[in-house]
Amino acid sequence: MRTSFAVLALVAALASGTAGSATAPANAYCYIGWPLDGQVLAAGKPFRVWFGLRHMGVAPKGVAFPNTGHHHLLIDTELPAAGQPIPSDRNHLHYGAGETETMIELPPGKHTLQLLMGDENHVPHVPPVTSKKITITVR
Repeated sequence: MRTSFAVLALVAALASGTAGSATAPANAYCYIGWPLDGQVLAAGKPFRVWFGLRHMGVAPKGVAFPNTGHHHLLIDTELPAAGQPIPSDRNHLHYGAGETETMIELPPGKHTLQLLMGDENHVPHVPPVTSKKITITVR
């Protein structure tokens, strides 16, 4: 029988009293598995964006487990200010249910995509857990 990471994290949090910590392991990172950097995609139809994460786990918003968070997809924007909640708008998409992929549609042109993990309150971890910023073209 497989025990979920979330259950193990909850047990560890309750035992250590560290639930709600916004710290992240120094070696944690996230990445965009698809599309690839430099990918050219067709205009007028949604495409899948697949999220990856290493050395941390995914937990939904409002759930405080150590070394977990949820994904935020940044589109055509820079990383937000440290210590502040990640905005929620067309350039900062939240995946607070713990999603690890999404479908998006973008207008024709060049676009940047980057992932940023947020804690249970949508605040970036310390240190921030980010992906490499990739550039895609929609034609």
